[in-house]
Amino acid sequence: MQPQITIRPAVEADYDAVARITRDSYLAAGYFDDAAHPYMRKIQDVALRAGQATIWIAERDGAVVGSVTLALAGEPYADIALHDELEFRMLVVDPAVQRSGAGQAMVQAIVSHARSLPSIGGIALTTGASWESAHGLYRKNGFRRVPERDWFVPGTDTKLLVYRLDL
Repeated sequence: MQPQITIRPAVEADYDAVARITRDSYLAAGYFDDAAHPYMRKIQDVALRAGQATIWIAERDGAVVGSVTLALAGEPYADIALHDELEFRMLVVDPAVQRSGAGQAMVQAIVSHARSLPSIGGIALTTGASWESAHGLYRKNGFRRVPERDWFVPGTDTKLLVYRLDL
């Protein structure tokens, strides 16, 4: 049996691990060819992200094994959140421990948190069109596609899919 996963807010001491896991996850999944891509550089600047959004980590046996970024409408890291939605982005799990429950634990913690927020009626997220394992995780947790909200990365032909969970 796997040791328990704890979800907690990231602290500065976690930032290097969050950057490494984010980089390794995106590269392992084939989302980008190298870590020097401008978007990859941006998502690895965890200190900047933490100053503009909420970052949570998944921890097992004292090691950071995953992270996720939360944002509300109007905040710098909110791409698609409507006024009554919590948005999460960049949910990543260390490729060395993927499929060990960390992603599921983070999604469950996000849902619990969103339900505690009085003005929030749903959770929204964007995911890549070919990211099947992520789609499965979201569907398993009750998220449904909202194709009318799909969008393209500005200046590219990369289509991003939107999922929402009504609370």
